[in-house]
Formats: sequence, C-alpha cells, structure tokens
Amino acid sequence: MLPETAGHAATFAAVFAALFVAHQVADHWIQTQHQADHKGGPGWPGRLACLAHVTTYTLTALAALLALVLVLALPLDPARVAAGLAVSAFTHYLADRRIPLRRMADAIGKNADWLDHGGGMYALDQSLHYLFLFVAALVIA
Repeated sequence: MLPETAGHAATFAAVFAALFVAHQVADHWIQTQHQADHKGGPGWPGRLACLAHVTTYTLTALAALLALVLVLALPLDPARVAAGLAVSAFTHYLADRRIPLRRMADAIGKNADWLDHGGGMYALDQSLHYLFLFVAALVIA
C-alpha cells in the first residue's frame, strides 16, 4: 500500500470511529425526549423537532471531528468536513422523519409486524444511519 493511501485509510478509520461514537451519543444521550417523541410527527411540529435533533446531532459530530484535529493533529479539510456532515445531516433527517424510511421498508417487503412491534424500524433506522456515516467518512477522508 502506498504511504499516501495508508494515510487516507487511517484518516477514514479515525473519522468513521469519531462519527460512529458521536452518532451513539447524539442519538441516545443528547436527543431530548421531546425530539424523540415528535421528530416523526406530522406537519411543522414534527419537522422542527427533527431539525432540532439533527442540529444537535451534527454539532456532536463536529465536536468529535474537532477532537481528532486538536488531539491527534489530524489534518481534515474544512470543505470536506462540511460536505460529509451535510450528507450525514440530510440523510439523518430523512430517516428520522420516518415516512421515507417506512416507504423504503414497505417497498422491499419488510414484514409489517416486525417493523411495528419487533424493533424493525429502529434496526432499519440505525443501519441506514451507519451506512451514511460510512459515506460521510469517505467524503471527509
């Protein structure tokens, strides 16, 4: 592996780890109960609750990335960071509004009982977030 490629791979690994940890903290600790209860709701109240959650979520991710820069002196390009965080924020908002996620699950034939009562929506939500954390880390690295 070329030294430059190894550097990109190490940057990707560090960025993905930081985004993954930030995701867990933001989704499970920082998100308010109001946001969790209403982010998938109808109309402007639901949209605003989701936007508030995605804002704190994105700020948490930014803090994790800043820690990489400050503590490890990892040279991250601000434009790439902004682009990666935009990917993460936009896709997080779509998934957390629930209707797009449910439509995707229905389109591929996921079992409605599993979705509604077996933890399926949460599992699909989290796996979609992880997919786009991966994409965001590729963009940033």
